[in-house]
Amino acid sequence: MVRSRFPAASLSCLRRGLTALLVLVLLAGCGNGEGDALLRSYQRDLAQTLELPVPEPESPGNIGAFPERQDRLFDVPETREGLLAVYALRECHITNLVAARNNQLGRVAPPSQRWLYELELWRRLHACQNSEVPDRLAEDDRARLDRLTRTKTEQLPLVSWNSLFDSDEWTGSFSRASSPLQPDDRQPLDGQLSAVNWLREATLNQFNPDWPHDSATLEGHLKALRDRPLTAEVLRALLLAEQRLDEANALLASRLESDETCAKLSQPGHQLRGDFASRPVREWLERLEQLAARWLGAVDTLLDSHVSPPQAVADYHHRWLSLDNPQAPLPAYRQARDTHQQRWQRLAEQCP
Repeated sequence: MVRSRFPAASLSCLRRGLTALLVLVLLAGCGNGEGDALLRSYQRDLAQTLELPVPEPESPGNIGAFPERQDRLFDVPETREGLLAVYALRECHITNLVAARNNQLGRVAPPSQRWLYELELWRRLHACQNSEVPDRLAEDDRARLDRLTRTKTEQLPLVSWNSLFDSDEWTGSFSRASSPLQPDDRQPLDGQLSAVNWLREATLNQFNPDWPHDSATLEGHLKALRDRPLTAEVLRALLLAEQRLDEANALLASRLESDETCAKLSQPGHQLRGDFASRPVREWLERLEQLAARWLGAVDTLLDSHVSPPQAVADYHHRWLSLDNPQAPLPAYRQARDTHQQRWQRLAEQCP
């Protein structure tokens, strides 16, 4: 047996030291990064300039949980036809397609591939229905072709929705286990924006037989979405910025309501406003709004291209993704920013 050369007391101290170090590392990892550092620095300087106590920053909290799978998907019943019935429609060229869907790999295909299957099946049925084939079919088979075509036409928009909202790539974008978007994050959004725009075009054109679709393009765009939980990062950055602006707004309101508003200022109000407007945090706040508006706008148009969503998704959209609900992160952030500018303007006018 190999014995330690350290006394028990030393080992105990070492363990306590390592534990304390680990706690510090964990706490450091729970911070909100450079964006919060900029906002807190702005708050401290503002409080000192206004001769007010520095506010105790509060946590803005996390975004809401994405709806559970059973609440965000549509129920699309399986379409069951016997082998002889499918074979009777062999001139519609669906036999091999159905066989591939029913084999072992087809049954476990990811949601995106299931959508491609349903899309191709609808196209072949639609083309067959509008050809000379129905004239050569028996009455029962012609009725079956008509029924299948109508069923798949009704189901395709639901399958399209399910393929998006059942995919790990899309649901991962709303992960609560994420950090706020940071000012130093210069990773371009072009790849994810292209992915969302392509998915929108795919939805709008799913009943267009001439629109090109292929698995490689679809999977490439899904891979771009998989790279990072961008929606969650943007939303959390908005919540954080709104919280810090609200705290700064409270400082300005307190000074404006004081009997010694101007006497407490070291410079005229308009000079102070110009000084604080040139701080690095201003550039980040403007960039954050532009990024958020661009991304959430793209998400909004993607969702609008689909069928009306299940209620749980509609509620989530209204609360977290809306571009006009005052309680949603982007409009709430804009209101906090506007209030901040208005209070600076009042200070500049009140203390010329």
